[in-house]
Amino acid sequence: MLLVGISKGGFGGGLGMLAVPMMSLTMPPFQAAAILLPLLCLADVIGLWAYRRKWDARNLKFMMPGAVIGIVIGALLVGVLDEHVVRLVIGFIALAFAANWFLGKHGAEPTRPNLWKGSLWAAVSGFTSFLAHAGGPPASIYLLPQRMDKTIFVGTTIVFFAAVNYVKIVPYALLGQFPAENLLTSLVLGPVAAGGMALGLWLHDKVGVALFYRICYGFLAIVGLKLIVDGLGL
Repeated sequence: MLLVGISKGGFGGGLGMLAVPMMSLTMPPFQAAAILLPLLCLADVIGLWAYRRKWDARNLKFMMPGAVIGIVIGALLVGVLDEHVVRLVIGFIALAFAANWFLGKHGAEPTRPNLWKGSLWAAVSGFTSFLAHAGGPPASIYLLPQRMDKTIFVGTTIVFFAAVNYVKIVPYALLGQFPAENLLTSLVLGPVAAGGMALGLWLHDKVGVALFYRICYGFLAIVGLKLIVDGLGL
């Protein structure tokens, strides 16, 4: 939860994605996701206030419809789709994208907001976010190449995932994922998430743009490897 808070505070990109795999070592993955969801929503409220009016509205307009479609597909396929396959696909995409950037093949010019690319990657993000809060890599694949100001980048991702997380509450509730045990666990972990977010906000202001993007891509690679390992059952 500390990692989730730090990531939600605007530091480390996909760092928070490590939470579900780590929690899944001691509980079923979907239960871990259900415990995390109320805390993510709490962190989103703090993030929306901290990054108010610091986001890219055009990208969000392109991304939100696709995200809702992805969430609906995820809800319909819960219990049917093999989670290992989902983890493998996301992991390989994330790792390939990070490797491409570190090898210097990410292009001389930043990309621009694009309706079709934004919709596609947002749909993948909504789908993977519903299953395991693993929407970070697909969203990053679309947003990071635009090389926007780091504060605008963080603000845009915070607004995007705030909307995604609050939409997910409805299908999670309908699927019976909020029993008293899960909600009590979320409540106990709440202060840890809030403390991590404060730390993430502090780190965000202390790190330069170049280093910030190296860290983001670095964590994207780490998360990709972790998802591949989990997908292979190693």
